[in-house]
Amino acid sequence: MKRKIAVEDGLADVKSYLQEKGYQVEGLDNRNLNNYDAIIITGQDSNVLGMENAVTKSPIISAHGQSAEEVYQQLQNRMK
Repeated sequence: MKRKIAVEDGLADVKSYLQEKGYQVEGLDNRNLNNYDAIIITGQDSNVLGMENAVTKSPIISAHGQSAEEVYQQLQNRMK
């Protein structure tokens, strides 16, 4: 089963890269963050969609200042 990753709008390069690596990638929907194996945010806003207050077991990775490959490497490390 593919891992399900939520990716915030504005990260098309990250979405494409993760899809190429075999992940199921969806747009970020904060209704139920626990439905995702990981969440990728732009990191542009320190409280995007109320993330500061969000309760989730899923790792949240900021893509700010990183390439799609760097985000992928972080994802691999956090999901071991």
